[in-house]
Amino acid sequence: MLFFDSPNPAPNPRRVRIFAAEKGIDLPTQTISIPDREQKSEEYLKLNPRGQTPALQLGNGTVIAESVAIMRYLEALQPEPPMFGTTAEEVALIEMWMRRVEMVLMTPIGQVWVHTHPFTTRLPIRNTEWGETNRPLVDAAFRFFDTSLEGREFLAGDTFSAADILLLTAYDFAEFAGCAAPDDCENLRGWHERVSVRPSASA
Repeated sequence: MLFFDSPNPAPNPRRVRIFAAEKGIDLPTQTISIPDREQKSEEYLKLNPRGQTPALQLGNGTVIAESVAIMRYLEALQPEPPMFGTTAEEVALIEMWMRRVEMVLMTPIGQVWVHTHPFTTRLPIRNTEWGETNRPLVDAAFRFFDTSLEGREFLAGDTFSAADILLLTAYDFAEFAGCAAPDDCENLRGWHERVSVRPSASA
């Protein structure tokens, strides 16, 4: 296998790195520089026509793109420790919370990032006014997760799961993007402190 990675602050490759670290899986890696636009090179586009990282190339040449798809492949390859649940209820709850992170939180964070951050000024689709209208949505999303985490150690159950990985990477990327979680989200901040001290969080 060969993992096509990009360093922080890119949140999606980081998801896979954290997941692999939790599993104890060593992924041979090739770094793709997003600032240098290496993900848009002719060579890389042959691997992943979307021109995004991460991607995982298997020994038979198959390429799996999209972070959660790669995580699910690694889960099937090495089921322990389970990160997507084992019972029907656990599987469904983890999937529910991952979808909520993606749709409720990451979508507006992405809009703020693409349309307002200094690093994205070269993008032809940039619309600063649209980006700014998404800031209240990010704030509301963080407050939703803050309320949801009341009385919980982890997002989707009693153990650290793929849902926590998605929320952790979204939380940290939001800070870089300039739309950090509100200071008064105590449940969310407490959760973030707990999951950030896990060794995998530094992967």
